[in-house]
Amino acid sequence: MVTFARFGYRKTSMEEVARAARISRPGLYFLFSSKETLFRAAVTRALERDIAAVEQVLADSARPLRERLLEAFDQWAGRYVGPLAQDVTAVIEDNPELLGEIVESAPRRFEELITSAIAVESGRDAAPSVAQTMISASIGLKHQAASREFYRDRMKVAVELLVRRRSSRTTCRTP
Repeated sequence: MVTFARFGYRKTSMEEVARAARISRPGLYFLFSSKETLFRAAVTRALERDIAAVEQVLADSARPLRERLLEAFDQWAGRYVGPLAQDVTAVIEDNPELLGEIVESAPRRFEELITSAIAVESGRDAAPSVAQTMISASIGLKHQAASREFYRDRMKVAVELLVRRRSSRTTCRTP
């Protein structure tokens, strides 16, 4: 992915990828029949890794929801903040026709995981809109942030506001 990010999908050659991977070009072709197959496999692997990390973080119910949500967003989007990481994201976004259904299914799965985690504490009714608002905040912050630390700091504020807002609404209700 770093090689694709550096040169862009179209300008990246299998020779450059092989050199970065420290294998021969024929060896690379033995593993992947084309640049398209290699690119799809690399993106799929990255998205699957991200989803697995998010699932693991959110499953740790011993930690407060705020911490789990912040960590989940950092695993999903925070690691893609910064100059090179933005290039990786741009290569993926610029070539959706090469990637197939994983580009839609992974974000959908992420939203489902966030919604489920919120629903446990806030209830099923409000969870989808809170999750979607957090995801929108994350997308905006990801494009604004120059560093992962900046992204995390701002995302922490967003999570705190949205979780606190839901908590105060459910605790302030009178029967």
